[in-house]
Amino acid sequence: MMDSKKVLDTILAIGKRIEEEKDFLTELDNVIGDGDHGINMARGFHMVAEKLAPLEGKDIGTLLKTTGMTLVSTVGGASGPLYGTAFMKAGMVMAGKEEMSLTDFFACMDAAIEGVKMRGKGDKGEKTMLDAMIPALDAMKSSADGGAGAKEVLKAGVQSAKEGVEYTKTIIATKGRASYVGERSIGHQDPGATSFTDMLEVICQAL
Repeated sequence: MMDSKKVLDTILAIGKRIEEEKDFLTELDNVIGDGDHGINMARGFHMVAEKLAPLEGKDIGTLLKTTGMTLVSTVGGASGPLYGTAFMKAGMVMAGKEEMSLTDFFACMDAAIEGVKMRGKGDKGEKTMLDAMIPALDAMKSSADGGAGAKEVLKAGVQSAKEGVEYTKTIIATKGRASYVGERSIGHQDPGATSFTDMLEVICQAL
């Protein structure tokens, strides 16, 4: 699916996408959160690019772990610890590996989701990034079980993640700052679910 160079390029491409989408992500967060999701994530991935620059040729676990540690230390609010934990957990799965297979990617996603659940003490149905992550992984596994190739598998994941984002518009936030606005959160999509979907779309485009 990807070697370490491709993973490095893809992480940098994710950073560019977050930079392009930062105003929209911040606009979403203005309504139901702190209003800084896009700005914080863009700043974090700018630092990730600096940290990864001297790491070309390193194993995939090191690249993912460095990404996670950088996000934890540079992104404020809940997003830094949650995305940082997700990348660090994925890095543990890929420790010492130079190639990532589709099976490895699923293992990374499993570990990332469990990490986000643990760190955020949350689950699906609470208007968080998990509402995109969990259905996306389920769809990708189902697509792979049906015999689809990696590109088609990722497309299925992106479609399901987008549906997850739409789902977050229909439910009341019960986690984080968004929970403070209660029923007024209905009708607004979750910024974290949206940024995760952006990331998955970049990974799909990289294949």
